[in-house]
Amino acid sequence: MVKVEKYIPKSIERIKKEVDGRTIIALSGGVDSSVCAVLAHRAIGDKLIPIYIDTGLMRKGETERIKEIFADMNLQVVHAKDRFLAALKGLEDPEEKRKAVGEAFIRAFEEEARELEAEYLIQGTIYPDRIESEGGIKSHHNVGGLPSVIEFKGIVEPIDDLYKDEVREVARALGLPDEISNRMPFPGPGLSVRIIGMVTEEKLDVVREANAIVEEELLETFHPWQTFAAVLGKGTGVKGDLRVHGWIVAVRAVGSRDGMTAESMELPWEVLKKIESRITSEIPSVVRVVYDLSPKPPATIEFE
Repeated sequence: MVKVEKYIPKSIERIKKEVDGRTIIALSGGVDSSVCAVLAHRAIGDKLIPIYIDTGLMRKGETERIKEIFADMNLQVVHAKDRFLAALKGLEDPEEKRKAVGEAFIRAFEEEARELEAEYLIQGTIYPDRIESEGGIKSHHNVGGLPSVIEFKGIVEPIDDLYKDEVREVARALGLPDEISNRMPFPGPGLSVRIIGMVTEEKLDVVREANAIVEEELLETFHPWQTFAAVLGKGTGVKGDLRVHGWIVAVRAVGSRDGMTAESMELPWEVLKKIESRITSEIPSVVRVVYDLSPKPPATIEFE
Protein backbone atom coordinates (compact mmCIF):
# COMPACT_ATOMS: atom_id res chain seq x y z
CA MET A 1 0.00 0.00 0.00
CA VAL A 2 1.09 3.55 -0.70
CA LYS A 3 2.63 5.63 2.10
CA VAL A 4 0.73 8.85 1.47
CA GLU A 5 2.95 11.05 3.67
CA LYS A 6 5.86 10.27 1.33
CA TYR A 7 3.91 9.89 -1.89
CA ILE A 8 2.26 13.32 -1.93
CA PRO A 9 5.44 15.46 -1.76
CA LYS A 10 7.18 13.08 -4.18
CA SER A 11 4.34 13.44 -6.70
CA ILE A 12 4.32 17.24 -6.34
CA GLU A 13 8.06 17.33 -7.04
CA ARG A 14 7.57 15.07 -10.06
CA ILE A 15 5.03 17.51 -11.53
CA LYS A 16 7.39 20.45 -10.94
CA LYS A 17 10.15 18.61 -12.82
CA GLU A 18 7.99 17.54 -15.75
CA VAL A 19 6.13 20.84 -16.26
CA ASP A 20 7.77 24.18 -17.05
CA GLY A 21 4.87 26.13 -18.54
CA ARG A 22 1.14 26.71 -18.60
CA THR A 23 -0.76 23.45 -18.19
CA ILE A 24 -4.28 22.12 -18.60
CA ILE A 25 -5.68 19.18 -16.69
CA ALA A 26 -8.39 16.83 -17.91
CA LEU A 27 -10.78 17.06 -14.97
CA SER A 28 -13.69 14.62 -15.04
CA GLY A 29 -14.75 14.94 -11.40
CA GLY A 30 -13.68 11.37 -10.63
CA VAL A 31 -11.24 10.62 -7.84
CA ASP A 32 -8.26 10.09 -10.19
CA SER A 33 -8.41 13.41 -12.01
CA SER A 34 -9.43 15.26 -8.82
CA VAL A 35 -6.35 13.99 -6.98
CA CYS A 36 -4.20 15.04 -9.94
CA ALA A 37 -5.80 18.49 -9.93
CA VAL A 38 -4.99 19.07 -6.25
CA LEU A 39 -1.43 17.76 -6.61
CA ALA A 40 -0.83 19.86 -9.73
CA HIS A 41 -2.28 22.99 -8.15
CA ARG A 42 0.09 22.59 -5.21
CA ALA A 43 2.96 22.08 -7.64
CA ILE A 44 2.39 24.84 -10.22
CA GLY A 45 -0.40 27.04 -8.80
CA ASP A 46 -2.04 29.42 -11.27
CA LYS A 47 -0.24 27.84 -14.22
CA LEU A 48 -2.84 25.06 -13.97
CA ILE A 49 -6.15 25.34 -15.89
CA PRO A 50 -8.72 22.57 -15.19
CA ILE A 51 -10.94 21.66 -18.15
CA TYR A 52 -14.03 19.46 -18.09
CA ILE A 53 -15.28 18.20 -21.44
CA ASP A 54 -18.98 17.39 -21.65
CA THR A 55 -18.87 14.61 -24.23
CA GLY A 56 -22.60 13.92 -24.27
CA LEU A 57 -21.64 10.48 -22.91
CA MET A 58 -22.00 11.46 -19.25
CA ARG A 59 -24.37 10.21 -16.56
CA LYS A 60 -27.60 12.01 -15.74
CA GLY A 61 -26.88 15.37 -14.09
CA GLU A 62 -23.11 14.82 -14.22
CA THR A 63 -22.09 18.09 -15.88
CA GLU A 64 -24.22 20.24 -13.56
CA ARG A 65 -22.79 18.51 -10.46
CA ILE A 66 -19.18 18.85 -11.64
CA LYS A 67 -19.71 22.59 -12.12
CA GLU A 68 -20.94 22.86 -8.52
CA ILE A 69 -18.14 20.80 -6.97
CA PHE A 70 -15.30 22.59 -8.75
CA ALA A 71 -16.79 26.09 -8.89
CA ASP A 72 -13.84 27.52 -6.93
CA MET A 73 -11.16 26.11 -9.27
CA ASN A 74 -11.87 28.33 -12.32
CA LEU A 75 -13.12 25.25 -14.14
CA GLN A 76 -13.50 25.60 -17.91
CA VAL A 77 -16.42 23.60 -19.36
CA VAL A 78 -16.31 22.56 -23.01
CA HIS A 79 -19.53 21.30 -24.61
CA ALA A 80 -18.46 18.77 -27.23
CA LYS A 81 -21.35 16.33 -27.64
CA ASP A 82 -21.50 16.74 -31.43
CA ARG A 83 -17.76 16.07 -31.80
CA PHE A 84 -17.92 12.81 -29.84
CA LEU A 85 -21.09 11.47 -31.43
CA ALA A 86 -19.62 12.19 -34.86
CA ALA A 87 -16.43 10.35 -33.90
CA LEU A 88 -18.44 7.31 -32.76
CA LYS A 89 -20.85 7.26 -35.71
CA GLY A 90 -21.10 3.84 -37.32
CA LEU A 91 -18.59 2.17 -34.98
CA GLU A 92 -19.46 -1.18 -33.38
CA ASP A 93 -16.12 -2.64 -32.29
CA PRO A 94 -15.29 -1.74 -28.65
CA GLU A 95 -11.63 -1.00 -29.38
CA GLU A 96 -12.54 1.28 -32.29
CA LYS A 97 -15.01 3.11 -30.06
CA ARG A 98 -12.43 3.57 -27.30
CA LYS A 99 -9.83 4.84 -29.73
CA ALA A 100 -12.33 7.22 -31.33
CA VAL A 101 -13.17 8.68 -27.93
CA GLY A 102 -9.48 8.92 -27.05
CA GLU A 103 -8.68 10.85 -30.22
CA ALA A 104 -11.71 13.14 -29.80
CA PHE A 105 -10.56 13.93 -26.25
CA ILE A 106 -6.99 14.77 -27.19
CA ARG A 107 -8.06 16.93 -30.17
CA ALA A 108 -10.51 18.85 -27.98
CA PHE A 109 -7.80 19.43 -25.38
CA GLU A 110 -5.35 20.52 -28.08
CA GLU A 111 -7.82 23.16 -29.29
CA GLU A 112 -8.27 24.48 -25.76
CA ALA A 113 -4.53 24.44 -25.18
CA ARG A 114 -3.89 26.51 -28.30
CA GLU A 115 -6.36 29.15 -27.15
CA LEU A 116 -4.91 29.18 -23.63
CA GLU A 117 -1.29 28.90 -24.81
CA ALA A 118 -0.78 25.81 -22.67
CA GLU A 119 1.97 23.32 -23.50
CA TYR A 120 1.26 20.45 -21.14
CA LEU A 121 -1.63 18.10 -20.38
CA ILE A 122 -2.08 16.40 -17.01
CA GLN A 123 -4.40 13.39 -16.84
CA GLY A 124 -5.44 10.91 -14.17
CA THR A 125 -4.09 7.67 -15.63
CA ILE A 126 -3.71 4.98 -12.95
CA TYR A 127 -1.81 1.68 -12.95
CA PRO A 128 -4.74 -0.63 -13.92
CA ASP A 129 -5.35 1.58 -16.99
CA ARG A 130 -1.83 0.77 -18.15
CA ILE A 131 -2.06 -2.95 -17.34
CA GLU A 132 -5.29 -3.40 -19.29
CA SER A 133 -4.17 -1.24 -22.22
CA GLU A 134 -0.67 -2.68 -22.58
CA GLY A 135 -1.89 -6.22 -21.90
CA GLY A 136 -4.38 -6.04 -24.75
CA ILE A 137 -7.42 -6.48 -22.50
CA LYS A 138 -8.93 -3.16 -23.59
CA SER A 139 -7.56 0.25 -24.54
CA HIS A 140 -8.25 3.00 -22.05
CA HIS A 141 -8.96 6.30 -23.78
CA ASN A 142 -6.07 7.97 -21.91
CA VAL A 143 -3.50 5.25 -22.70
CA GLY A 144 -4.01 2.88 -25.66
CA GLY A 145 -6.75 5.11 -26.99
CA LEU A 146 -4.48 8.10 -27.56
CA PRO A 147 -3.46 8.97 -31.13
CA SER A 148 0.21 8.56 -32.04
CA VAL A 149 0.70 12.24 -32.95
CA ILE A 150 -0.16 14.93 -30.41
CA GLU A 151 0.61 18.63 -30.13
CA PHE A 152 1.47 18.79 -26.43
CA LYS A 153 5.04 19.28 -25.31
CA GLY A 154 4.33 16.66 -22.67
CA ILE A 155 1.59 14.57 -21.08
CA VAL A 156 2.03 14.23 -17.32
CA GLU A 157 0.47 11.37 -15.34
CA PRO A 158 1.23 11.97 -11.64
CA ILE A 159 -0.55 8.88 -10.24
CA ASP A 160 0.14 6.30 -12.95
CA ASP A 161 1.73 3.93 -10.42
CA LEU A 162 -1.29 3.75 -8.09
CA TYR A 163 -4.22 1.37 -7.85
CA LYS A 164 -7.73 2.77 -7.30
CA ASP A 165 -7.80 2.05 -3.55
CA GLU A 166 -4.45 3.82 -3.18
CA VAL A 167 -5.76 6.84 -5.10
CA ARG A 168 -8.62 7.03 -2.59
CA GLU A 169 -6.11 7.05 0.28
CA VAL A 170 -4.23 9.94 -1.32
CA ALA A 171 -7.53 11.78 -1.91
CA ARG A 172 -8.43 11.54 1.79
CA ALA A 173 -4.94 12.68 2.81
CA LEU A 174 -5.29 15.70 0.49
CA GLY A 175 -8.56 16.64 2.21
CA LEU A 176 -10.88 15.96 -0.71
CA PRO A 177 -14.54 15.46 0.33
CA ASP A 178 -15.98 11.95 0.67
CA GLU A 179 -18.14 12.60 -2.39
CA ILE A 180 -14.92 12.65 -4.42
CA SER A 181 -12.64 10.26 -2.52
CA ASN A 182 -15.29 7.53 -2.43
CA ARG A 183 -16.69 8.23 -5.89
CA MET A 184 -17.58 5.17 -7.91
CA PRO A 185 -15.43 4.61 -11.02
CA PHE A 186 -16.84 5.84 -14.32
CA PRO A 187 -15.18 4.90 -17.63
CA GLY A 188 -13.36 7.57 -19.60
CA PRO A 189 -15.33 6.72 -22.78
CA GLY A 190 -18.45 7.26 -20.68
CA LEU A 191 -21.74 5.64 -21.57
CA SER A 192 -20.40 4.65 -25.01
CA VAL A 193 -18.92 1.48 -23.46
CA ARG A 194 -22.22 0.70 -21.73
CA ILE A 195 -23.85 0.32 -25.13
CA ILE A 196 -23.15 -2.85 -27.09
CA GLY A 197 -22.56 -1.93 -30.72
CA MET A 198 -23.23 1.44 -32.32
CA VAL A 199 -23.86 4.48 -30.13
CA THR A 200 -27.00 6.45 -30.90
CA GLU A 201 -28.78 9.24 -29.07
CA GLU A 202 -31.72 6.91 -28.42
CA LYS A 203 -29.48 4.30 -26.77
CA LEU A 204 -27.71 7.01 -24.78
CA ASP A 205 -31.03 8.28 -23.45
CA VAL A 206 -32.02 4.75 -22.39
CA VAL A 207 -28.73 3.85 -20.71
CA ARG A 208 -28.48 7.25 -18.98
CA GLU A 209 -31.91 6.84 -17.37
CA ALA A 210 -31.27 3.18 -16.50
CA ASN A 211 -27.93 4.07 -14.89
CA ALA A 212 -29.61 6.71 -12.76
CA ILE A 213 -32.21 4.20 -11.52
CA VAL A 214 -29.59 1.58 -10.67
CA GLU A 215 -27.45 4.09 -8.77
CA GLU A 216 -30.46 5.42 -6.85
CA GLU A 217 -31.45 1.91 -5.73
CA LEU A 218 -28.02 0.51 -4.87
CA LEU A 219 -25.41 3.11 -3.95
CA GLU A 220 -26.45 4.25 -0.49
CA THR A 221 -27.75 0.92 0.81
CA PHE A 222 -25.34 -1.63 -0.69
CA HIS A 223 -22.16 0.42 -1.35
CA PRO A 224 -20.97 -1.47 -4.46
CA TRP A 225 -17.47 -0.84 -5.75
CA GLN A 226 -19.15 -0.20 -9.08
CA THR A 227 -22.72 -0.47 -10.33
CA PHE A 228 -24.41 0.57 -13.55
CA ALA A 229 -26.72 -0.43 -16.40
CA ALA A 230 -25.85 -1.30 -19.99
CA VAL A 231 -27.89 -1.58 -23.18
CA LEU A 232 -27.34 -4.97 -24.80
CA GLY A 233 -29.62 -4.87 -27.84
CA LYS A 234 -33.28 -5.47 -28.62
CA GLY A 235 -35.67 -8.29 -27.79
CA THR A 236 -39.35 -9.12 -27.92
CA GLY A 237 -41.67 -8.03 -25.13
CA VAL A 238 -45.28 -7.19 -24.34
CA LYS A 239 -46.52 -3.82 -23.11
CA GLY A 240 -50.23 -3.46 -22.56
CA ASP A 241 -51.73 -5.85 -25.10
CA LEU A 242 -49.12 -5.12 -27.75
CA ARG A 243 -46.09 -7.07 -28.84
CA VAL A 244 -43.08 -4.72 -28.91
CA HIS A 245 -39.46 -4.99 -29.93
CA GLY A 246 -37.64 -3.09 -27.21
CA TRP A 247 -34.30 -2.68 -25.48
CA ILE A 248 -32.66 -5.24 -23.20
CA VAL A 249 -30.88 -3.64 -20.24
CA ALA A 250 -28.29 -5.43 -18.10
CA VAL A 251 -27.66 -4.44 -14.49
CA ARG A 252 -24.16 -4.84 -13.02
CA ALA A 253 -23.09 -4.52 -9.37
CA VAL A 254 -19.67 -5.70 -8.20
CA GLY A 255 -17.43 -5.66 -5.17
CA SER A 256 -13.68 -5.16 -5.61
CA ARG A 257 -10.58 -3.81 -3.90
CA ASP A 258 -8.63 -2.38 -6.81
CA GLY A 259 -10.63 -3.17 -9.95
CA MET A 260 -8.22 -5.86 -11.13
CA THR A 261 -10.60 -8.58 -9.95
CA ALA A 262 -14.27 -8.31 -9.01
CA GLU A 263 -17.20 -10.43 -7.80
CA SER A 264 -20.85 -9.83 -8.61
CA MET A 265 -22.91 -8.82 -5.58
CA GLU A 266 -25.62 -11.09 -4.19
CA LEU A 267 -28.47 -8.59 -4.16
CA PRO A 268 -31.83 -9.37 -2.53
CA TRP A 269 -34.48 -10.61 -4.96
CA GLU A 270 -36.91 -7.86 -3.99
CA VAL A 271 -34.26 -5.22 -4.81
CA LEU A 272 -33.63 -6.72 -8.23
CA LYS A 273 -37.37 -6.88 -8.88
CA LYS A 274 -37.75 -3.22 -7.91
CA ILE A 275 -34.95 -2.20 -10.28
CA GLU A 276 -36.54 -4.22 -13.08
CA SER A 277 -39.95 -2.70 -12.42
CA ARG A 278 -38.63 0.84 -12.36
CA ILE A 279 -36.56 0.48 -15.53
CA THR A 280 -39.32 -1.12 -17.60
CA SER A 281 -42.01 1.31 -16.36
CA GLU A 282 -39.98 4.53 -16.38
CA ILE A 283 -38.27 3.81 -19.72
CA PRO A 284 -41.07 2.71 -22.08
CA SER A 285 -38.73 1.38 -24.78
CA VAL A 286 -37.16 -1.21 -22.42
CA VAL A 287 -38.83 -4.65 -22.37
CA ARG A 288 -36.28 -6.78 -20.51
CA VAL A 289 -33.86 -6.39 -17.59
CA VAL A 290 -31.16 -8.96 -16.74
CA TYR A 291 -28.65 -9.15 -13.89
CA ASP A 292 -25.01 -9.92 -14.73
CA LEU A 293 -23.51 -12.56 -12.40
CA SER A 294 -20.09 -12.74 -14.09
CA PRO A 295 -16.95 -12.15 -12.00
CA LYS A 296 -13.77 -10.50 -13.29
CA PRO A 297 -12.18 -12.58 -14.75
CA PRO A 298 -13.48 -13.99 -17.08
CA ALA A 299 -15.58 -10.84 -17.68
CA THR A 300 -14.38 -7.27 -17.35
CA ILE A 301 -16.38 -4.94 -15.08
CA GLU A 302 -17.62 -2.77 -17.95
CA PHE A 303 -19.31 -4.45 -20.92
CA GLU A 304 -16.90 -3.00 -23.50
